[in-house]
Amino acid sequence: MSTHIGPVDVDALRARLDRATTAASIAGLDGLLVTPGSDLRYLIGAGGSSFERLTCLVVPVGGTPLLVVPKLEHPGYAGVPTDELGVEVATWVDGEDPYALVARALKGTRHAVSDMTPALHALRLRDVVGGEQVLAGPVLRELRMRKDAAEVAALRTAGAAIDRVHARMAEWLAVGRTEREVGADIAEAIVAEGHAVAEFVIVGSGPNGASPHHDLSDRVIEAGDVVVVDIGGPLPEGYCSDSTRTYVLGEPRHDDVWRTYAVLQAAQAAAVGAVRPGVACEAVDAAARDVIADAGFGEFFVHRTGHGIGLDVHEEPYVVGGNDLPLESGMAFSVEPGIYLPGRWGARIEDIVVVTADGVESVNTRPRELVVLPA
Repeated sequence: MSTHIGPVDVDALRARLDRATTAASIAGLDGLLVTPGSDLRYLIGAGGSSFERLTCLVVPVGGTPLLVVPKLEHPGYAGVPTDELGVEVATWVDGEDPYALVARALKGTRHAVSDMTPALHALRLRDVVGGEQVLAGPVLRELRMRKDAAEVAALRTAGAAIDRVHARMAEWLAVGRTEREVGADIAEAIVAEGHAVAEFVIVGSGPNGASPHHDLSDRVIEAGDVVVVDIGGPLPEGYCSDSTRTYVLGEPRHDDVWRTYAVLQAAQAAAVGAVRPGVACEAVDAAARDVIADAGFGEFFVHRTGHGIGLDVHEEPYVVGGNDLPLESGMAFSVEPGIYLPGRWGARIEDIVVVTADGVESVNTRPRELVVLPA
């Protein structure tokens, strides 16, 4: 069970609930049905976990919010200031119908359901609530995309913590060790440096680095390997880190590494430099992609330039071609172009950036050069 954000800022949570209600009304909805996950944590400070028993925050337009929660799960929400937030609580026990509790709290015929609601619950809610159900993401992402000062501060803390892990890479990344062995040490350090858990650890050595979402394997790291290390996770208060740096053990085995990496570094710098209010997400993507394509590596950049980050590692906004959403102050996302040469090697540089009133701030400050470690 996820704990509440601490210390809980009741005023901030109350304002989020008010904005969510207003946004739902503007969208022509009669209410929101928010199940455990990051949306719930954003609104009341506790995300909980989804089980076969229903937990659901009902946010009716023009009514009182209601948290429906199994009695045996209720202690996990003890830190939520429901009274101060004006949220009623209805507990239920096995044999009772929680979906009927939700239905009684709603009025109208058009409601939005959290995007990640399990089908087990989404289908039952549809049957009991009736009317039209749509995804809540389009409503809630409008709130979550724009981070407030406290959220930006949390992202800075997360960025500094993951930077400290990258700064220690020479302790673990060495010739003769397997990716899995290195990854285990990194995961331990992620927690030691302030994270709640290590949500992901990618150590892609040699040809494995050409797979952007490679995980860990028993491949033994060799002299001359280029190694992609992509790591991150949530702080105890929920906000996430995500940073990638690329390393090489001694002199690179392949003679094209230095000039290719220089292209990647220029592309990442160009994308970060393009970030400012009013610029479209797709323009930031193009800033990186054009540099890589002009150098002849366009087919080897196989993913979007970035993704939003906050209580989820991947959330809105997405920095990708076709997304004409204008950037606004407070938006936070990764800038992470990569070049991946199948069967040979790959490289990626990733920073989390925040749009400021007149430009951009990076919460990651580690050097972006290819880092040479002893062979």
